[in-house]
Amino acid sequence: MNPEIIAYGGWEKCLRLTNGVVELIATLEVGPRILRYGFVGGRNLFKEFDDTLGQTGGDEWLSYGGHRLWHAPEVMPRTYYPDNAPVRYDWDGATLTLTPPPESSNSLQLSMHVTLDPETSAVTVLHRIQNIGVWDVELAPWCLSVMAEGGRALFPQEPYIEHGDSFSAARRLILWHFANMADPRWIWGAKYVQLREDEHVDAKQKVGAMNTLGWAAYALDSELFIKRFPWIPGAEYPDLGCNCEFYTQPGMLEIESLGPLTRITPGASVTHEEKWSLHHVRVSTDEADIDAHVLPLI
Repeated sequence: MNPEIIAYGGWEKCLRLTNGVVELIATLEVGPRILRYGFVGGRNLFKEFDDTLGQTGGDEWLSYGGHRLWHAPEVMPRTYYPDNAPVRYDWDGATLTLTPPPESSNSLQLSMHVTLDPETSAVTVLHRIQNIGVWDVELAPWCLSVMAEGGRALFPQEPYIEHGDSFSAARRLILWHFANMADPRWIWGAKYVQLREDEHVDAKQKVGAMNTLGWAAYALDSELFIKRFPWIPGAEYPDLGCNCEFYTQPGMLEIESLGPLTRITPGASVTHEEKWSLHHVRVSTDEADIDAHVLPLI
């Protein structure tokens, strides 16, 4: 299961890693971006933007799609540091490490460490941000998977407890200024929140959550992408306490996880781990269907 260098998406130098079940493709010419995650011979569950495929260089941040590593909270220009330069890779026989040039104006060194299970669709992605400056930096790792169009994100609400059995607040949902709860792409259920991508609805939507159950999913036709991520009790998370966020506009939908806000001293680093899996399963919007077909996979 050694990575191979291939041409993909207009870039001449990309890395393909496969175990015969699923494949991952990351470009080495910009990023780090994992451009493709899908079953061998199947569709890409990640979004690819046709207008940026194959592009390199320049000082403008470009949305190449795929999976990327950012840092929160979101501010300009720090967050939108352009990742348009070549990426170095290392392979130790099990884990692929992707390292871009340092973010010089931010004094940060990012890296992504990707481990594919030898037999299943399972992928572990460890994201690392190191402070290479001379001052402390406070930030949170922010990991965004840009999903292909036509699907539906879903994530669990906190467990239901009858009034009288608990009087504590539990379900923290954070809405952005441009969020519209009446938008037909939302499905506000008793157990789950769902958000559809719809190219015919010309509006942007975003919601965040304190997700103590630590997972979210994306249903696209007969395939299901699952992302698992930690929640650390007592930790301070960005955006009023979010460890996961969901954003959509026509043509794409993002499933994002975040680590705690951390003060990083010079030379130190912070990490954030995601675990992915991909499944052949069709899931409707019915919550009983989600219980039956998604929960056993978590």
